[in-house]
Amino acid sequence: MIRRHSLAATSLLAVALAGCVNLAPDHARPGLTTEPAYDPAFQPDGSVVASRLPWRDFFVDPRLEGLIATALLNNRNLLAATARIEQARAQYRIQDAARLPTVGVNGTATRTRTPLGTIPGFGTGGVTDEPGEGGEVVADPPSSITLNRYDVNVGVTSFELDFWGRVANLSEAARATYLSTEAAQRAFYLSLIGDVADTYYQLVETQEQIALARQTAESRREGLRIAELRLSSGVESALPTRQAEALLTQAEQQVQAQELTEAQLRNQLAVLVGGRVPDMLPTGLTLAEQENGLEIDAGLPSDLLLARPDIIQAEEELRAARANIGAARAAFFPSISLTGSFGFSSVELDNLFTGSNQAWSFGPSINLPIFDWGAREGQLDFARAREVEEVAQYDLAVQNAFREVSDALAGRRWLAEQVRTLERGVVAQEQIANIARLRYREGVANFLEVLDAERSLFSAQQSLLTTRRAYRANAVALYVALGGGMLAPDAVPATAR
Repeated sequence: MIRRHSLAATSLLAVALAGCVNLAPDHARPGLTTEPAYDPAFQPDGSVVASRLPWRDFFVDPRLEGLIATALLNNRNLLAATARIEQARAQYRIQDAARLPTVGVNGTATRTRTPLGTIPGFGTGGVTDEPGEGGEVVADPPSSITLNRYDVNVGVTSFELDFWGRVANLSEAARATYLSTEAAQRAFYLSLIGDVADTYYQLVETQEQIALARQTAESRREGLRIAELRLSSGVESALPTRQAEALLTQAEQQVQAQELTEAQLRNQLAVLVGGRVPDMLPTGLTLAEQENGLEIDAGLPSDLLLARPDIIQAEEELRAARANIGAARAAFFPSISLTGSFGFSSVELDNLFTGSNQAWSFGPSINLPIFDWGAREGQLDFARAREVEEVAQYDLAVQNAFREVSDALAGRRWLAEQVRTLERGVVAQEQIANIARLRYREGVANFLEVLDAERSLFSAQQSLLTTRRAYRANAVALYVALGGGMLAPDAVPATAR
């Protein structure tokens, strides 16, 4: 009975002894290297937590929602990031499997013929015609021996008894790498939402700039027509006509430049969505209609540690580096492996599985390098230096996150004020332009006054569109910087997990 269960006992002992000691440093998050709170001057009372707000509830433009959904399904970089998750998960499963014994079954059947002449003490013989004692003819012994052998075994091959936690730490490092890769995919998922929204807002602004430039060009054509009539009637010289032509060409040049920008933005959007933009998307909103009315609460910088996937990625990479230190330390201690097998062996197949044919073996082996010319010390120094690097990378990720949120909070205030100021400025410039045109038609002012008023109005209208776009892009940047939707249920769809 003892022999029958020797292999099972050996396997249980191996599992019980595995991972008795862990030489890796204890994992703890580094302390925050940023201010404990954001500037209160840029934090209005908000009631919406960005990390728990799904992106579909943040955006109000139905066309933009369709573009984001398409990008999350088809973007090639996101698909590649998802594939890297599967690779890291498989590597973790491979490494984690080394913590348990690998049990295998094998069976062999052999038939051998051995000449007796190759065996000491045996000669070669033949058949003789000399009669024996009874008068019969006696043959010599056979010239070879033929043997059959059958073996069936269940065995454990070279299983390392993880007394020092080397295998366990390698498994922990692989697991942390897998989680880091998953966090990197989620970080790209979030940044992709921001990139699609930012590109879409640029496209909407460009289209509105084109419409503005065309409207301005049409108005200036009318101004040129009036100037030509005044020239032909002898009321004015050719100078106002030439000035009106120059003003018109400026508007036309703006149309051409913005149309080029529109084509480039459409191409960029096609790359982000992973192919051709769908034709059946709903009609989009203007920049002035993009406001969602949500007041986002920035919270505290410490909230970013759980909401920002790039910070989570940096922490998992730090965890992996510390686990590798434990594996490097364990290399200084003896490596003990265990090999064992239990089975049956017989020269006859019929009675192979009888008790008298049982065969078993087990035994440990120990390995301790004595002179490796500093290789193990080098591996440990490398692991320690990697930990220092990952601590710095973690601190940098937290600092960048703090800066991005702080910049977006400041932008939320000052860009909103700029939009309101520019809206008032456009109204004033429109009134100035109308008065200048009226004074010119009545002959009170020269065309130079109209020229200056038209230029100022066009510039103010362009600045208003650009600032409106910047204000909406800043709102998206704040949403992304706060880990938008990352803590919401089903934050990442199944195709991107």
